[in-house]
Amino acid sequence: MGMTLKDLFVDTVHTLWAHKLRTLLTMFGITWGVVSITLMTGAGEGLKVGQEKVAASFGKNLLILFGGRTSMQAGGTRAGRSIRFQADDHLKIAPYCPSCGHIMPELGRNLSVQSSYNSASLNVTGALPAFADIRSIDVAQGRFYSQADCDGARPVAFVGSDAKKQLFGDRNALGETINLMGKPYIVIGVMLPKEQDSSYDGQDIQKIFIPFQRMIADFPNPPPARANSIDRLLVAARSFDDHLECKRELRASLARIYDCDPNDENALYVWDTIENTKAFNQLSTGMKYFLGAVGIATLLIGGIGVMNVMLVAVRERTREIGLRKAVGATAGSILFQFFVETVFVVAISGGTGLLLAYGICAVVNSFPMPQFFAGLIPAWEFSLLSVALLGAISLLSGMYPATRAALIDPIEALRHEAGG
Repeated sequence: MGMTLKDLFVDTVHTLWAHKLRTLLTMFGITWGVVSITLMTGAGEGLKVGQEKVAASFGKNLLILFGGRTSMQAGGTRAGRSIRFQADDHLKIAPYCPSCGHIMPELGRNLSVQSSYNSASLNVTGALPAFADIRSIDVAQGRFYSQADCDGARPVAFVGSDAKKQLFGDRNALGETINLMGKPYIVIGVMLPKEQDSSYDGQDIQKIFIPFQRMIADFPNPPPARANSIDRLLVAARSFDDHLECKRELRASLARIYDCDPNDENALYVWDTIENTKAFNQLSTGMKYFLGAVGIATLLIGGIGVMNVMLVAVRERTREIGLRKAVGATAGSILFQFFVETVFVVAISGGTGLLLAYGICAVVNSFPMPQFFAGLIPAWEFSLLSVALLGAISLLSGMYPATRAALIDPIEALRHEAGG
């Protein structure tokens, strides 16, 4: 059996080499088809993943609530009332919002900030410790403020990466004192730089973050706003699938507090970043499958070329088939020989296509990528589909004429002229 397999392999290689031009044309068609569909679907997946990363850099399952002005009458109250959230609203509504993970107040002001080396006008934000998690604030040095810092209203500050450069340049900032409107704060951490495509009050890397209790004590909203008013509520749904229920619970609980209609979007405006992410995911997934469909259509066109090459190649070997039958070869052995040759060609060219496509992806991904593009991320299912599809086309287009030729009389096969 070992010699038989070895002879079969050697015979296959010799036969393919004897028809090397047609063999190379077939292999090129399969290789090109695999490379094209892999790169097309890889580009679609790279767009999808890139957008997901950018969206995650802004926040995780994030809902942002703003108080506005009522446009509906509710509970006997007139329309047109102004709604301004208060510092303890998150505590009042939390028991009624089980689908929401974190609910927290946020207050921000643009303040004059001074260090020992420079001064700048920067956005200063006060919130709770979970802010770092739901807003994707990563630490490069030191730490983010803790619950103990909030409970003790400690004058500590976590500095954005660009804000640190403005205030300290390349110097160490940890442990240094900065003055916010003349009030001293100790720098306890520096933020890791990040890309951010969305914002409601500026880029995070250009901000300074301090405990909420300290923020509302030192820098409350100026009159006519009430001293304990806040700018917005930040909410993280417990999961991606819970966000609609979380949003409904928030509207209902806040409507009870402020005597407004829960469906009044002008009174209780919700920026649902999850809906934005879902919409873009649908778009990018559609783009991925569209590119895949274009690739498959291209693949089928290439498959026609492969089929033509295989049909001509088998017809030109009709005399060879007759000679094999004349010396005692059975129809089954002849068909098996053609089957092995086709599988050999598909395996070599398909493997070459996969290696080439994934190599191109690796080279492209070694370069810096634009913000919304994560590089070429090949989808193995489309790659294997392309190999299987072209392999099936090659097999059918080769085996069909070979079957017909193997069943005719050897004398008739020997009389066949190439190209006739």
